[in-house]
Amino acid sequence: MTVKAYLEITLYIEEEKRAAAVTVFTDYREPFLTQIEGALTKDLLVRDEDVQVLHGFADLEAAQAYLETELFTKDVVTGLQPLWFKDPEIKIYSVA
Repeated sequence: MTVKAYLEITLYIEEEKRAAAVTVFTDYREPFLTQIEGALTKDLLVRDEDVQVLHGFADLEAAQAYLETELFTKDVVTGLQPLWFKDPEIKIYSVA
């Protein structure tokens, strides 16, 4: 399958807490790829000013639906929320 939509979540996490964020990413990467309908890729992008998680999906609907799953709302958010100092930015893109 080809990626037709991306979900980008930008997290504002101080450098000393980023190792914990990487652990959350690693712990939930495989369940995301195997359990979430339409999930195709998941990458962690690190910059000096923030950390981004880029999720690739088969379609826009799958990207939007993921934000309502228990994996996202209870597991991922619960694991990351203590680490961020500013609310994350969430954007969904369609591939043209």
